Amino acid sequence: MNTPAKAPLTRQQVIDRAAELGITADRLRFFDEETINGEGGGSAVDEVEFSVSATELYDYTQLTDVALRSVREPAEGLFIAESSKIIRRAHAAGMVPRSYLTSPKWLFDLADLIAAYDAPIFIGTDAAVEALTGFHLHRGALAAMHRPAMDDVSQLVAKARRIVVIEDVVDHTNVGAIFRSAAAFGVDAVLVTPRCADPLYRRSIRVSMGTVFQVPWTRIESWPAGVDSLRELGFHVAALALEQDSVAIRDFAANAPERTAIVFGTEGDGLRRSTIAACDSTVMIPMSGGVDSLNVAAASAVACFALQTEPEAAL
Repeated sequence: MNTPAKAPLTRQQVIDRAAELGITADRLRFFDEETINGEGGGSAVDEVEFSVSATELYDYTQLTDVALRSVREPAEGLFIAESSKIIRRAHAAGMVPRSYLTSPKWLFDLADLIAAYDAPIFIGTDAAVEALTGFHLHRGALAAMHRPAMDDVSQLVAKARRIVVIEDVVDHTNVGAIFRSAAAFGVDAVLVTPRCADPLYRRSIRVSMGTVFQVPWTRIESWPAGVDSLRELGFHVAALALEQDSVAIRDFAANAPERTAIVFGTEGDGLRRSTIAACDSTVMIPMSGGVDSLNVAAASAVACFALQTEPEAAL
């Protein structure tokens, strides 16, 4: 026998339940498809104060336009955290919310967290949320977060022993996967070059499982000239590349310098020739079966595993 679908919560039911959980009514902002179309919010007179204008939802517009969002978000000092799990990890890392976006059925999944802040909470119907963002939100919620200020490279790596440099990797999935490997294998910091994809783009964060909040990172503005800067800071800089004189990663790791930076190149062409020439050594991952290279995300996992300094027991 089919179970009848539950009726959606009314605005007043949401308001009452939120109050029980410590979320004050003045933070709640409701919207529907009419709001997205610029026609205003709810029609009931006693609900007008809880309605939201399309302008207030600007942080969440055109989320599927990668080129636009990649420019907008850094320029406007924000990033988007997607899903309850990612939002929790962002908060645990000290990130500060600008606002939250959810539907009534997901609001209370984050109530314990949301109650601790005073950021507005935008609550839309499923259709309105999809119309606004460009995709069906099935991971609970979104949060627009204040983008943290970038640390200076020397400050970031002051106490680091193992760091990763990502050169011009433009695929957000790969960037997120590299951060996940870096976190898993004890990398102390990650540096990204000027043309590298944004680690705080929504997809990068999601693929990293929120570890982009866990591993300290910043942009190294001058590259490959930055190799000299890292050397001056005490790092041996190793390029991951297939060269005539490349050393197997396991052999390099066996006697790796106390402070080592390993550089990964872009998906198609790998590292620039100028970068390889500037580095102190070149390392490779030996392979068989006629395979001469790995996806950069997979290669980063192998290299970070080999170079980990204090491995912990796996679950």
